[in-house]
Amino acid sequence: MARILIAEDEPNVLEFLTEALELAGHDVVGVARGDLAAARLRDEAWDVLLTDLKMPGLDGMQVLELARELQADLQVVILTAHGTVDTAVRALKLGAFDYIQKPIRGLDELRVMVARAVERKRLLAAEERANRAGGTLRSGGAGASGGSAPELTWGDPTMRAVVEALRKVAPTHATVLLLGESGTGKEVAAQALHVWSRRAAGPFVAINCAALSESLLESELFGHEKGAFTGAVARRRGRIELADGGTFFLDEVGELKPDLQAKLLRVIEERRFERLGGSQTISCDVRWVAATNRDLAEMVADGRFREDLFHRLAVFPVRLPPLRERREDLLPLAGALLARVAADLGRRELSLAEDAKAAIMNGAWPGNARELRNALERAAILAGSDGIIRASEMTLFETVARSDADAVVGGDTGTLEDMERDAIARALDEVGGNRRLAAEKLGIALRTLYNKLKRYGLD
Repeated sequence: MARILIAEDEPNVLEFLTEALELAGHDVVGVARGDLAAARLRDEAWDVLLTDLKMPGLDGMQVLELARELQADLQVVILTAHGTVDTAVRALKLGAFDYIQKPIRGLDELRVMVARAVERKRLLAAEERANRAGGTLRSGGAGASGGSAPELTWGDPTMRAVVEALRKVAPTHATVLLLGESGTGKEVAAQALHVWSRRAAGPFVAINCAALSESLLESELFGHEKGAFTGAVARRRGRIELADGGTFFLDEVGELKPDLQAKLLRVIEERRFERLGGSQTISCDVRWVAATNRDLAEMVADGRFREDLFHRLAVFPVRLPPLRERREDLLPLAGALLARVAADLGRRELSLAEDAKAAIMNGAWPGNARELRNALERAAILAGSDGIIRASEMTLFETVARSDADAVVGGDTGTLEDMERDAIARALDEVGGNRRLAAEKLGIALRTLYNKLKRYGLD
Protein backbone atom coordinates (compact mmCIF):
# COMPACT_ATOMS: atom_id res chain seq x y z
CA MET A 1 0.00 0.00 0.00
CA ALA A 2 1.29 3.45 -0.91
CA ARG A 3 0.39 6.95 0.27
CA ILE A 4 -0.87 8.88 -2.74
CA LEU A 5 -1.73 12.57 -3.01
CA ILE A 6 -3.94 13.69 -5.91
CA ALA A 7 -4.24 17.33 -6.97
CA GLU A 8 -7.06 17.73 -9.51
CA ASP A 9 -9.63 20.54 -9.76
CA GLU A 10 -12.25 18.61 -11.74
CA PRO A 11 -14.50 16.98 -9.09
CA ASN A 12 -15.55 14.02 -11.23
CA VAL A 13 -11.97 13.22 -12.23
CA LEU A 14 -10.75 13.59 -8.64
CA GLU A 15 -13.46 11.26 -7.37
CA PHE A 16 -12.72 8.69 -10.08
CA LEU A 17 -8.98 8.70 -9.40
CA THR A 18 -9.41 8.52 -5.64
CA GLU A 19 -11.87 5.64 -5.72
CA ALA A 20 -9.88 3.67 -8.30
CA LEU A 21 -6.64 3.87 -6.31
CA GLU A 22 -8.36 3.18 -2.99
CA LEU A 23 -9.83 0.01 -4.50
CA ALA A 24 -6.27 -0.93 -5.48
CA GLY A 25 -5.40 -0.82 -1.78
CA HIS A 26 -3.67 2.57 -1.55
CA ASP A 27 -4.09 5.32 1.06
CA VAL A 28 -5.32 8.24 -1.04
CA VAL A 29 -5.94 11.91 -0.29
CA GLY A 30 -7.43 14.20 -2.92
CA VAL A 31 -7.34 18.00 -3.06
CA ALA A 32 -8.83 20.40 -5.61
CA ARG A 33 -6.23 23.19 -5.51
CA GLY A 34 -2.49 23.43 -6.02
CA ASP A 35 -1.93 25.40 -2.83
CA LEU A 36 -3.75 22.73 -0.81
CA ALA A 37 -1.46 20.12 -2.35
CA ALA A 38 1.54 22.24 -1.36
CA ALA A 39 0.33 22.35 2.25
CA ARG A 40 -0.02 18.56 2.38
CA LEU A 41 3.44 18.17 0.86
CA ARG A 42 4.93 20.34 3.59
CA ASP A 43 3.21 18.46 6.41
CA GLU A 44 3.21 14.80 5.34
CA ALA A 45 5.33 12.21 3.54
CA TRP A 46 3.98 10.70 0.31
CA ASP A 47 4.99 7.98 -2.12
CA VAL A 48 3.29 9.27 -5.27
CA LEU A 49 1.80 12.60 -6.31
CA LEU A 50 -0.68 12.82 -9.19
CA THR A 51 -1.12 16.45 -10.20
CA ASP A 52 -3.08 18.21 -12.90
CA LEU A 53 -1.26 20.99 -14.73
CA LYS A 54 -3.96 23.66 -14.63
CA MET A 55 -5.36 24.32 -11.14
CA PRO A 56 -6.27 27.30 -8.95
CA GLY A 57 -3.82 28.35 -6.26
CA LEU A 58 -0.68 26.85 -7.80
CA ASP A 59 -0.36 25.15 -11.16
CA GLY A 60 1.02 21.67 -11.63
CA MET A 61 4.53 22.80 -12.59
CA GLN A 62 4.80 24.84 -9.39
CA VAL A 63 3.56 21.86 -7.36
CA LEU A 64 6.12 19.64 -9.09
CA GLU A 65 8.98 22.04 -8.28
CA LEU A 66 7.89 22.23 -4.64
CA ALA A 67 7.56 18.45 -4.43
CA ARG A 68 11.10 17.97 -5.78
CA GLU A 69 12.37 20.46 -3.19
CA LEU A 70 10.52 19.03 -0.18
CA GLN A 71 10.55 15.29 -0.96
CA ALA A 72 13.26 14.42 -3.46
CA ASP A 73 12.25 10.77 -3.74
CA LEU A 74 8.55 11.51 -4.28
CA GLN A 75 7.39 10.16 -7.65
CA VAL A 76 5.27 12.69 -9.53
CA VAL A 77 2.82 11.71 -12.28
CA ILE A 78 1.44 14.55 -14.38
CA LEU A 79 -2.23 14.51 -15.42
CA THR A 80 -2.49 16.19 -18.79
CA ALA A 81 -5.11 16.97 -21.41
CA HIS A 82 -4.38 16.98 -25.15
CA GLY A 83 -3.41 20.64 -25.19
CA THR A 84 -0.85 20.39 -22.38
CA VAL A 85 1.17 17.35 -23.48
CA ASP A 86 4.18 19.51 -24.37
CA THR A 87 4.15 20.97 -20.87
CA ALA A 88 3.93 17.47 -19.41
CA VAL A 89 7.00 16.44 -21.40
CA ARG A 90 8.86 19.46 -19.99
CA ALA A 91 7.80 18.27 -16.55
CA LEU A 92 9.53 14.95 -17.25
CA LYS A 93 12.74 16.86 -17.89
CA LEU A 94 12.31 18.52 -14.48
CA GLY A 95 12.07 15.19 -12.69
CA ALA A 96 8.48 13.99 -13.03
CA PHE A 97 8.20 10.21 -13.21
CA ASP A 98 5.76 10.09 -16.13
CA TYR A 99 2.51 11.55 -17.40
CA ILE A 100 -0.91 10.11 -18.08
CA GLN A 101 -3.22 11.67 -20.63
CA LYS A 102 -6.84 12.57 -19.91
CA PRO A 103 -9.34 11.20 -20.49
CA ILE A 104 -7.73 8.17 -18.87
CA ARG A 105 -8.32 5.12 -21.07
CA GLY A 106 -8.93 2.64 -18.27
CA LEU A 107 -8.22 1.59 -14.72
CA ASP A 108 -5.42 -0.74 -15.78
CA GLU A 109 -3.44 2.14 -17.30
CA LEU A 110 -3.82 4.19 -14.12
CA ARG A 111 -2.99 1.37 -11.72
CA VAL A 112 0.02 0.18 -13.71
CA MET A 113 1.38 3.73 -13.89
CA VAL A 114 1.02 4.20 -10.13
CA ALA A 115 2.45 0.75 -9.38
CA ARG A 116 5.53 1.57 -11.47
CA ALA A 117 5.93 4.89 -9.65
CA VAL A 118 5.73 3.17 -6.26
CA GLU A 119 8.17 0.56 -7.51
CA ARG A 120 10.62 3.25 -8.60
CA LYS A 121 10.53 4.95 -5.19
CA ARG A 122 11.11 1.71 -3.33
CA LEU A 123 13.98 0.83 -5.62
CA LEU A 124 15.70 4.15 -4.90
CA ALA A 125 15.09 3.80 -1.17
CA ALA A 126 16.55 0.30 -1.18
CA GLU A 127 19.67 1.34 -3.07
CA GLU A 128 21.47 2.80 -0.07
CA ARG A 129 20.52 -0.14 2.14
CA ALA A 130 21.71 -2.58 -0.53
CA ASN A 131 25.04 -0.79 -0.86
CA ARG A 132 25.62 -1.07 2.88
CA ALA A 133 24.50 -4.65 3.32
CA GLY A 134 25.22 -6.17 -0.10
CA GLY A 135 21.78 -7.67 0.24
CA THR A 136 18.55 -6.93 -1.54
CA LEU A 137 17.44 -4.41 -4.14
CA ARG A 138 13.68 -4.50 -3.83
CA SER A 139 10.97 -3.45 -6.16
CA GLY A 140 7.41 -4.03 -5.10
CA GLY A 141 4.12 -3.50 -6.86
CA ALA A 142 3.46 -4.06 -10.52
CA GLY A 143 5.62 -3.67 -13.45
CA ALA A 144 4.75 -2.46 -16.87
CA SER A 145 2.90 -5.59 -17.63
CA GLY A 146 0.80 -5.26 -14.52
CA GLY A 147 2.12 -8.34 -12.73
CA SER A 148 3.86 -8.40 -9.39
CA ALA A 149 7.51 -7.48 -9.72
CA PRO A 150 9.98 -9.81 -8.02
CA GLU A 151 12.86 -8.70 -5.83
CA LEU A 152 16.52 -8.77 -6.79
CA THR A 153 18.31 -10.62 -4.00
CA TRP A 154 21.93 -11.60 -4.03
CA GLY A 155 22.90 -13.49 -0.90
CA ASP A 156 23.58 -16.54 -3.07
CA PRO A 157 27.01 -16.60 -4.80
CA THR A 158 25.35 -17.11 -8.19
CA MET A 159 23.36 -13.91 -7.84
CA ARG A 160 26.26 -11.93 -6.43
CA ALA A 161 28.11 -12.53 -9.70
CA VAL A 162 25.09 -11.25 -11.64
CA VAL A 163 24.89 -8.06 -9.58
CA GLU A 164 28.61 -7.46 -9.99
CA ALA A 165 28.20 -7.70 -13.77
CA LEU A 166 25.24 -5.30 -13.69
CA ARG A 167 27.19 -2.78 -11.62
CA LYS A 168 30.13 -2.89 -14.02
CA VAL A 169 28.07 -2.35 -17.16
CA ALA A 170 25.68 0.21 -15.65
CA PRO A 171 27.94 3.31 -16.04
CA THR A 172 28.62 2.50 -19.71
CA HIS A 173 26.41 3.10 -22.76
CA ALA A 174 26.39 -0.60 -23.71
CA THR A 175 23.06 -2.20 -24.61
CA VAL A 176 22.18 -4.93 -22.12
CA LEU A 177 20.14 -8.06 -22.85
CA LEU A 178 18.62 -9.65 -19.73
CA LEU A 179 17.88 -13.35 -20.10
CA GLY A 180 15.98 -15.61 -17.77
CA GLU A 181 12.77 -17.40 -16.95
CA SER A 182 9.57 -15.58 -16.09
CA GLY A 183 9.62 -14.12 -12.60
CA THR A 184 13.39 -13.99 -12.11
CA GLY A 185 13.48 -10.19 -11.75
CA LYS A 186 14.44 -8.91 -15.19
CA GLU A 187 12.57 -5.61 -14.87
CA VAL A 188 14.02 -5.03 -11.42
CA ALA A 189 17.49 -5.66 -12.88
CA ALA A 190 16.73 -3.15 -15.64
CA GLN A 191 15.74 -0.56 -13.05
CA ALA A 192 18.91 -1.31 -11.10
CA LEU A 193 20.94 -0.63 -14.25
CA HIS A 194 19.19 2.72 -14.59
CA VAL A 195 19.70 3.71 -10.95
CA TRP A 196 23.39 2.76 -11.11
CA SER A 197 23.95 4.51 -14.45
CA ARG A 198 24.92 8.06 -15.32
CA ARG A 199 21.34 8.50 -16.57
CA ALA A 200 19.72 7.99 -13.17
CA ALA A 201 18.34 11.55 -13.20
CA GLY A 202 16.60 10.85 -16.51
CA PRO A 203 13.41 8.86 -17.12
CA PHE A 204 13.10 5.09 -16.92
CA VAL A 205 10.51 4.02 -19.49
CA ALA A 206 9.37 0.42 -19.91
CA ILE A 207 7.10 -1.35 -22.37
CA ASN A 208 6.02 -4.99 -22.55
CA CYS A 209 6.18 -6.13 -26.18
CA ALA A 210 3.91 -9.10 -25.47
CA ALA A 211 1.12 -7.05 -23.91
CA LEU A 212 0.07 -5.04 -26.97
CA SER A 213 -1.04 -5.76 -30.52
CA GLU A 214 1.47 -4.99 -33.27
CA SER A 215 -0.28 -1.78 -34.39
CA LEU A 216 -0.76 -0.47 -30.86
CA LEU A 217 2.80 -1.38 -29.91
CA GLU A 218 4.17 0.58 -32.88
CA SER A 219 2.16 3.63 -31.85
CA GLU A 220 3.31 3.30 -28.23
CA LEU A 221 6.95 2.99 -29.28
CA PHE A 222 7.15 5.75 -31.89
CA GLY A 223 4.11 7.92 -31.19
CA HIS A 224 1.80 9.27 -33.85
CA GLU A 225 0.59 12.48 -35.45
CA LYS A 226 -3.00 13.65 -35.42
CA GLY A 227 -4.97 11.78 -38.08
CA ALA A 228 -2.34 9.06 -38.56
CA PHE A 229 -5.08 6.44 -38.11
CA THR A 230 -8.68 6.19 -36.99
CA GLY A 231 -8.86 7.39 -33.41
CA ALA A 232 -5.66 9.45 -33.55
CA VAL A 233 -7.38 12.68 -32.49
CA ALA A 234 -4.18 14.38 -31.34
CA ARG A 235 -0.41 14.09 -31.57
CA ARG A 236 1.01 11.58 -29.11
CA ARG A 237 4.67 11.25 -28.22
CA GLY A 238 5.96 7.70 -28.18
CA ARG A 239 7.69 5.95 -25.33
CA ILE A 240 11.08 6.10 -27.03
CA GLU A 241 10.78 9.86 -27.28
CA LEU A 242 9.79 10.11 -23.62
CA ALA A 243 12.87 8.09 -22.64
CA ASP A 244 15.25 10.63 -24.18
CA GLY A 245 18.17 11.13 -21.82
CA GLY A 246 17.25 8.04 -19.81
CA THR A 247 16.77 4.30 -20.09
CA PHE A 248 14.32 2.45 -22.31
CA PHE A 249 13.41 -1.07 -21.24
CA LEU A 250 11.98 -3.47 -23.85
CA ASP A 251 10.47 -6.37 -21.95
CA GLU A 252 9.65 -9.60 -23.83
CA VAL A 253 11.56 -8.34 -26.87
CA GLY A 254 11.34 -11.80 -28.45
CA GLU A 255 7.65 -11.15 -29.17
CA LEU A 256 8.37 -8.35 -31.66
CA LYS A 257 7.05 -8.98 -35.18
CA PRO A 258 9.51 -8.76 -38.13
CA ASP A 259 8.38 -5.31 -39.31
CA LEU A 260 8.86 -3.82 -35.86
CA GLN A 261 12.20 -5.59 -35.49
CA ALA A 262 13.44 -3.73 -38.57
CA LYS A 263 12.17 -0.37 -37.31
CA LEU A 264 13.66 -0.92 -33.87
CA LEU A 265 17.03 -1.81 -35.40
CA ARG A 266 17.08 1.51 -37.24
CA VAL A 267 16.34 3.47 -34.05
CA ILE A 268 19.11 1.68 -32.14
CA GLU A 269 21.66 2.14 -34.94
CA GLU A 270 20.80 5.67 -36.08
CA ARG A 271 19.19 7.11 -32.91
CA ARG A 272 16.39 8.67 -34.92
CA PHE A 273 12.84 7.85 -36.04
CA GLU A 274 9.57 9.36 -37.23
CA ARG A 275 6.18 9.27 -35.55
CA LEU A 276 3.44 7.34 -37.31
CA GLY A 277 1.91 9.59 -39.94
CA GLY A 278 4.72 12.13 -39.61
CA SER A 279 7.69 13.21 -41.69
CA GLN A 280 9.75 14.99 -39.03
CA THR A 281 12.83 13.02 -37.99
CA ILE A 282 13.22 12.89 -34.21
CA SER A 283 16.55 12.25 -32.53
CA CYS A 284 16.75 10.23 -29.35
CA ASP A 285 19.51 9.61 -26.82
CA VAL A 286 18.45 6.40 -25.09
CA ARG A 287 20.24 3.64 -23.21
CA TRP A 288 18.68 0.37 -24.35
CA VAL A 289 17.95 -2.56 -22.06
CA ALA A 290 16.00 -5.56 -23.39
CA ALA A 291 14.73 -8.73 -21.74
CA THR A 292 13.31 -12.05 -22.83
CA ASN A 293 12.54 -15.49 -21.48
CA ARG A 294 12.95 -16.97 -24.97
CA ASP A 295 16.05 -18.34 -26.71
CA LEU A 296 16.78 -15.54 -29.18
CA ALA A 297 19.74 -17.40 -30.70
CA GLU A 298 17.42 -20.28 -31.56
CA MET A 299 14.88 -17.83 -32.97
CA VAL A 300 17.61 -16.33 -35.15
CA ALA A 301 18.51 -19.80 -36.44
CA ASP A 302 14.82 -20.44 -37.23
CA GLY A 303 14.45 -17.12 -39.04
CA ARG A 304 12.00 -15.70 -36.46
CA PHE A 305 14.30 -12.97 -35.13
CA ARG A 306 16.67 -10.71 -37.06
CA GLU A 307 20.30 -11.63 -36.56
CA ASP A 308 21.47 -8.02 -36.85
CA LEU A 309 19.00 -6.90 -34.18
CA PHE A 310 20.03 -9.78 -31.94
CA HIS A 311 23.66 -8.70 -32.07
CA ARG A 312 22.68 -5.09 -31.40
CA LEU A 313 20.73 -6.09 -28.31
CA ALA A 314 23.15 -8.70 -27.00
CA VAL A 315 26.17 -6.42 -26.61
CA PHE A 316 26.24 -7.35 -22.91
CA PRO A 317 24.02 -10.35 -22.14
CA VAL A 318 23.25 -11.14 -18.49
CA ARG A 319 21.40 -14.27 -17.38
CA LEU A 320 19.29 -14.05 -14.23
CA PRO A 321 19.25 -17.49 -12.60
CA PRO A 322 15.99 -19.14 -11.49
CA LEU A 323 15.31 -19.68 -7.79
CA ARG A 324 16.19 -23.37 -7.99
CA GLU A 325 19.78 -22.32 -8.77
CA ARG A 326 20.02 -19.84 -5.89
CA ARG A 327 18.72 -21.67 -2.83
CA GLU A 328 20.49 -19.38 -0.38
CA ASP A 329 18.25 -16.55 -1.55
CA LEU A 330 14.95 -18.35 -0.98
CA LEU A 331 14.31 -17.53 2.67
CA PRO A 332 15.59 -13.91 2.54
CA LEU A 333 13.48 -13.37 -0.56
CA ALA A 334 10.43 -15.00 1.06
CA GLY A 335 10.84 -12.74 4.08
CA ALA A 336 10.98 -9.61 1.93
CA LEU A 337 8.00 -10.72 -0.14
CA LEU A 338 6.02 -11.63 2.97
CA ALA A 339 6.52 -8.13 4.32
CA ARG A 340 5.02 -6.79 1.09
CA VAL A 341 2.12 -9.23 1.34
CA ALA A 342 1.44 -8.08 4.91
CA ALA A 343 1.33 -4.45 3.75
CA ASP A 344 -0.96 -5.27 0.81
CA LEU A 345 -3.36 -7.23 3.01
CA GLY A 346 -3.32 -4.63 5.74
CA ARG A 347 -1.87 -7.02 8.31
CA ARG A 348 0.59 -5.72 10.86
CA GLU A 349 2.95 -8.67 10.76
CA LEU A 350 3.29 -12.06 9.12
CA SER A 351 5.95 -14.66 9.82
CA LEU A 352 6.93 -18.16 8.75
CA ALA A 353 7.02 -21.16 11.03
CA GLU A 354 10.00 -23.49 10.68
CA ASP A 355 8.00 -26.09 8.78
CA ALA A 356 6.81 -23.36 6.41
CA LYS A 357 10.42 -22.39 5.76
CA ALA A 358 11.24 -26.02 5.02
CA ALA A 359 8.37 -26.19 2.52
CA ILE A 360 9.71 -23.11 0.74
CA MET A 361 13.24 -24.51 0.63
CA ASN A 362 11.96 -27.81 -0.79
CA GLY A 363 9.74 -26.21 -3.45
CA ALA A 364 10.62 -26.24 -7.15
CA TRP A 365 9.14 -22.75 -7.88
CA PRO A 366 9.06 -22.95 -11.68
CA GLY A 367 7.40 -19.51 -11.67
CA ASN A 368 10.27 -18.14 -9.55
CA ALA A 369 9.75 -15.04 -7.39
CA ARG A 370 6.37 -14.23 -8.91
CA GLU A 371 5.05 -17.68 -8.04
CA LEU A 372 6.59 -17.52 -4.57
CA ARG A 373 4.87 -14.23 -3.83
CA ASN A 374 1.50 -15.54 -5.01
CA ALA A 375 1.89 -18.61 -2.83
CA LEU A 376 2.78 -16.46 0.17
CA GLU A 377 -0.27 -14.27 -0.37
CA ARG A 378 -2.60 -17.26 -0.58
CA ALA A 379 -1.10 -18.84 2.52
CA ALA A 380 -1.34 -15.52 4.38
CA ILE A 381 -5.06 -15.38 3.65
CA LEU A 382 -5.48 -18.79 5.31
CA ALA A 383 -3.21 -17.97 8.25
CA GLY A 384 -4.69 -17.44 11.69
CA SER A 385 -4.99 -14.17 13.56
CA ASP A 386 -1.49 -14.59 15.02
CA GLY A 387 -0.07 -14.07 11.54
CA ILE A 388 2.11 -17.19 11.63
CA ILE A 389 2.10 -19.34 8.49
CA ARG A 390 2.34 -22.94 9.70
CA ALA A 391 2.40 -26.45 8.27
CA SER A 392 -1.38 -26.40 7.94
CA GLU A 393 -1.00 -23.88 5.12
CA MET A 394 1.85 -25.73 3.45
CA THR A 395 -0.40 -27.84 1.24
CA LEU A 396 -1.00 -24.54 -0.53
CA PHE A 397 2.70 -24.21 -1.31
CA GLU A 398 2.93 -27.82 -2.46
CA THR A 399 -0.12 -27.42 -4.67
CA VAL A 400 1.11 -24.22 -6.30
CA ALA A 401 4.60 -25.67 -6.77
CA ARG A 402 3.05 -28.57 -8.70
CA SER A 403 1.23 -26.00 -10.87
CA ASP A 404 -1.98 -27.76 -9.91
CA ALA A 405 -5.07 -25.62 -10.38
CA ASP A 406 -6.79 -27.19 -7.40
CA ALA A 407 -5.97 -27.09 -3.72
CA VAL A 408 -6.84 -29.90 -1.32
CA VAL A 409 -8.12 -29.00 2.12
CA GLY A 410 -9.46 -31.72 4.43
CA GLY A 411 -9.85 -34.09 1.48
CA ASP A 412 -12.11 -31.79 -0.53
CA THR A 413 -10.96 -30.29 -3.80
CA GLY A 414 -11.64 -26.70 -4.88
CA THR A 415 -9.93 -23.75 -6.52
CA LEU A 416 -7.96 -21.31 -4.42
CA GLU A 417 -10.52 -18.63 -5.22
CA ASP A 418 -13.27 -20.94 -3.92
CA MET A 419 -11.33 -21.41 -0.69
CA GLU A 420 -10.93 -17.68 -0.17
CA ARG A 421 -14.56 -16.95 -0.99
CA ASP A 422 -15.75 -19.67 1.42
CA ALA A 423 -13.47 -18.40 4.19
CA ILE A 424 -14.89 -14.88 3.81
CA ALA A 425 -18.45 -16.17 3.73
CA ARG A 426 -17.89 -18.22 6.90
CA ALA A 427 -16.33 -15.28 8.72
CA LEU A 428 -19.29 -13.05 7.82
CA ASP A 429 -21.72 -15.71 8.95
CA GLU A 430 -19.93 -16.14 12.29
CA VAL A 431 -20.14 -12.41 13.10
CA GLY A 432 -23.68 -11.89 11.86
CA GLY A 433 -22.63 -10.03 8.72
CA ASN A 434 -20.62 -7.33 10.50
CA ARG A 435 -17.93 -6.53 7.97
CA ARG A 436 -15.56 -4.82 10.37
CA LEU A 437 -15.62 -7.81 12.72
CA ALA A 438 -15.24 -10.17 9.77
CA ALA A 439 -12.15 -8.26 8.61
CA GLU A 440 -10.68 -8.50 12.11
CA LYS A 441 -11.44 -12.21 12.24
CA LEU A 442 -9.75 -12.78 8.87
CA GLY A 443 -6.80 -10.61 9.88
CA ILE A 444 -7.13 -8.27 6.88
CA ALA A 445 -7.87 -4.58 6.43
CA LEU A 446 -11.52 -3.55 6.08
CA ARG A 447 -10.78 -2.01 2.69
CA THR A 448 -9.24 -5.30 1.54
CA LEU A 449 -12.38 -7.13 2.65
CA TYR A 450 -14.60 -4.74 0.68
CA ASN A 451 -12.47 -5.34 -2.43
CA LYS A 452 -12.76 -9.10 -2.06
CA LEU A 453 -16.52 -8.93 -1.39
CA LYS A 454 -16.92 -7.04 -4.63
CA ARG A 455 -14.63 -9.46 -6.48
CA TYR A 456 -16.59 -12.54 -5.37
CA GLY A 457 -20.04 -10.99 -5.64
CA LEU A 458 -20.65 -11.20 -1.88
CA ASP A 459 -21.53 -7.54 -1.42
